[in-house]
Amino acid sequence: MNIRRFIPLFDDSVSQWALEARLLRWLTFMWLFFGLVMLFSASYPVADDRHGDGLYYFKRQLLWVIASLIIFNIIVNLPIKKILGISHWFLIFFLMLIFVTLIPGLGKKAFDAARWIALGPIPVQPSELIKPFLVLQSARLFGQWDKLTWRVRITWLVIFGLVLLGILAQPNLSTTSLCGMTIWLIALAAGLPYKYLGGTAIGGFLLALLSISIKEYQRRRVMSFMNPWADAQGDGYQLVQSLLAVGSGKTWGVGFGLSQQKLFYLPIQDTDFIFAVFAEEFGFAGGIILLSILLIFATLGLIVALKTKHPINRLVAIGVTIVMVGQSFLHIGVATGALPTTGLPLPMFSYGGNSMIASLVSAALLIRVARESSEAEVVPLRRTTPDNKRNYRVFEQKK
Repeated sequence: MNIRRFIPLFDDSVSQWALEARLLRWLTFMWLFFGLVMLFSASYPVADDRHGDGLYYFKRQLLWVIASLIIFNIIVNLPIKKILGISHWFLIFFLMLIFVTLIPGLGKKAFDAARWIALGPIPVQPSELIKPFLVLQSARLFGQWDKLTWRVRITWLVIFGLVLLGILAQPNLSTTSLCGMTIWLIALAAGLPYKYLGGTAIGGFLLALLSISIKEYQRRRVMSFMNPWADAQGDGYQLVQSLLAVGSGKTWGVGFGLSQQKLFYLPIQDTDFIFAVFAEEFGFAGGIILLSILLIFATLGLIVALKTKHPINRLVAIGVTIVMVGQSFLHIGVATGALPTTGLPLPMFSYGGNSMIASLVSAALLIRVARESSEAEVVPLRRTTPDNKRNYRVFEQKK
């Protein structure tokens, strides 16, 4: 085994990858680099105030990045078939952890939501970690829908429903909505009948409406989103401060590290509203660059999905693209007042080890699909001879 293949930036097999895989790899690293730079700026004041060390959150994030990149490199060098073979165990494991967060005394609360489990000094957020495995299992289910019995179909649909209900009960409406939309869009891409998709969409909408009706704070958020200035010191405070940050950036921004809103005006500036700090410091121009990265990532994801011949791999590529780009747009929409205030992190920007692991695992899955889709095109064109079979086995071992 070549250990260098599992160390980020030292994988000498990258030059043999498909073009889309290499572009996605470097785009992911660029996205990650900008995210770390932004986190350094956004978290410095609050880290200095809380811990007496302005680099406290940044240094912890670097440790998570190192661990996540090792997992990233392992995944890009593993056949997607092997990953799919164990994805259901991870999904069930994180589903159990989601319900553990609901047990008083075990779930760690923040902003009246029990979303974490404390394993010593390490907080585990199963609703974040389950995202890539939800994509994998959804692709696995809907990619072979016609070959499965109704018993298997219903079993996994119930499991997906439990995932959504468990996250919603924390409560975490934004993550529930993202996961629900991801499953639904993967099913749509798989070509499931519209009567199933339509009924599911209506059911999901009614469930979200019920949650907003029951949870007063969610209802207040929706109302304040419509006119945050009506209660600028109350329910509309977060959005008002975010809009002030975004507006202050103007065209070119106030400059790196010079945001005023991050100086204890903008709440949770290193996680849920980190884009607002980014927009203030880098302005409209910086926002366009970030949106360009997201659009290029989405385009490459679509190209990979169109090139691959395997239906499950295609759905994995579509699902990962939805999670990464969709969550980013939702975060930006919240920060700019286009969507109601929710608690979604910006992938590879926001502080948090769980979000970082989920983001890099998702990106690695897309890169792995890109590698296999290209290799599948080239290999079958060879004439089947004993010598070629031996060369093919050697090629497989090098992948």
